[in-house]
Amino acid sequence: MPHSDEQGSLGAKELWRPSSREKTQIYDFMSKVGQKYDIPLKDYNALWQWSISEPAKFWEEIWHYTQIKAHRPYKQNLLYPANAPDENDVAIIGATEADREFISWKELRERVRQCANALKEAGLQTNDRVAGFVGNHANTVVAMLATTSIGAYWTGVSPDTGVHAVLERLKQIEPKILFADHASLYNGKVHGSHAKVREIVADLPFLEVLVVFETAKDVDFKFEGVRPANGKVVTYNDFQSAVQNESASLEFASLPPDHPVYILYSSGTTGAPKPIVHGSLGTLLQHKKEHLLHCDLRPGDRLFYFTTTTWMMWHWLVSGLASGATIVLYDGSPFRPFDVEGGNGEMAMPRLIEELQITHFGTSAKYLSVLEQAALNPSKHAHRPVSLSTLKAIFSTGSPLAPSTFEYVYASIHPDIMLGSITGGTDILSLFCSGCPILPVYKGEIQCRSLGMAVTAFDPAGNDISASGEPGDLVCTVPFPAQPVMFWPPGPKGLEKYRKSYFDVFGPNIWHHGDFVRVNPVTGGVVMLGRSDGVLKPSGVRFGSAEIYNVLLKHFADEIEDSLCVGRRREGIDSDETVVLFVKLSLASPLPCQSSRAGFSPSFAKSSVLVMFLASSILVLRSQ
Repeated sequence: MPHSDEQGSLGAKELWRPSSREKTQIYDFMSKVGQKYDIPLKDYNALWQWSISEPAKFWEEIWHYTQIKAHRPYKQNLLYPANAPDENDVAIIGATEADREFISWKELRERVRQCANALKEAGLQTNDRVAGFVGNHANTVVAMLATTSIGAYWTGVSPDTGVHAVLERLKQIEPKILFADHASLYNGKVHGSHAKVREIVADLPFLEVLVVFETAKDVDFKFEGVRPANGKVVTYNDFQSAVQNESASLEFASLPPDHPVYILYSSGTTGAPKPIVHGSLGTLLQHKKEHLLHCDLRPGDRLFYFTTTTWMMWHWLVSGLASGATIVLYDGSPFRPFDVEGGNGEMAMPRLIEELQITHFGTSAKYLSVLEQAALNPSKHAHRPVSLSTLKAIFSTGSPLAPSTFEYVYASIHPDIMLGSITGGTDILSLFCSGCPILPVYKGEIQCRSLGMAVTAFDPAGNDISASGEPGDLVCTVPFPAQPVMFWPPGPKGLEKYRKSYFDVFGPNIWHHGDFVRVNPVTGGVVMLGRSDGVLKPSGVRFGSAEIYNVLLKHFADEIEDSLCVGRRREGIDSDETVVLFVKLSLASPLPCQSSRAGFSPSFAKSSVLVMFLASSILVLRSQ
């Protein structure tokens, strides 16, 4: 039920309080744990304290409650969840700006079987790598599940990523097979990918097979120039139809619990992005804990997160299958145009929620702030208003959700939902702090520190200051199963990268994440204050200054003598970080600012375009 008249500590204003705590899965879990161990668990904070003080018992109970099947690998738990829906129920809804696709559990399993057989006949083996230069559509999920069923590792990069950034990642892991979309539909326009794919394939000498998804109509995608030097190129349909044993059953490789399933990448702050390898059991256990307990996700619910395949939230979304939920994939602009209705497309996602009866909607803080600035009220829109009656929760991440946006959501989007501002990272492929269906929502606060995650705030000397309400570095003081299994490459080199990334600040037993936070000692909520390291996060897009510098060095070495890339966020003025690039132009070859900015387009992700570009013949650097 909505609340707006109560104040928590440190000025936290209560906006919502759950009305049916006893009906949630987390309440059921808390009751069962309390009875089994004969301990008084009266509220969430008591449960959280127990989960971090008794981690072995806690994770054992999570194992039993989530009903993960130990004899089944990660992908089998997704395709055959414990609370399995009817095989004819919808498992995946794939949506674009133009089309809808409804895939049953039975059809999904069959498509994975066909793709897995094709991959095996192409020579894919356990521990090989498969990459996807692909959008957020159903065939991407099928390819990932088929890949991991064999024991190979999956890595995804969105087609809007620049060629330079793609190669910085893929050249390190050397994929044997690459899936690629031949085009994408975005904001009403079809964008062909032939030029990008040609450049990518040309710089991957170890690639054996390029499989092309035909993702848009009437696109001229010629195979000339995209064939791997030592391999072949084939359409996805031909890739599957060429299988010799068409009736081969779907088999799942039996592998160790920490066998890799995903490779994601660090931001590239200190050089090339580091490949972060995540294991199957830790990922599955963590995601099911978050979905069942923190999101109250159930069979029959419809989970949607607006995400690209690069972002960690894609993997989090796909794991919703393991809870028996229907996952909704959307590939396109969140503000697709509505010519007959005018405006800037702000109603696109609310209408998608209404049309597809989405129960759990995830997005970025930036998206919600855009709706706030437009003063959008979906239920009072002049053209085809929507009630959003199926909506149970909204999740926001990528950057801190502004306090005013909290109030906007309850005033204009829906008065009685759980607004889960959440935070975690690519590094753990999950959440440190999350929503909670048995806790109130306070303005500007993430509801809680996640179960099993011993999150606290440290001052520079390594003292726990969370009880004081003072800001500090986000750290985790107890191990958790979703830690990466390794950094690529395997061996001492990757291990050293791993250690330096998280355990170099406060010692070998304290995970240092790089976020600056404040814990409310009364509500237990967490306030995100930004990054404490050099990572840039405009609009939630996480990348490092080194990626900018690498593009400058490659394309503008003669024109730009020196540069400095920084993030700016003015207290009380800016709700998001602005990326500013200062460049010192070479006197011998001055370059207009506009051409320098344009030069970033083909080499860097369009979602990471610089907001401010300042050029001068002088660049003064001072140490502080």
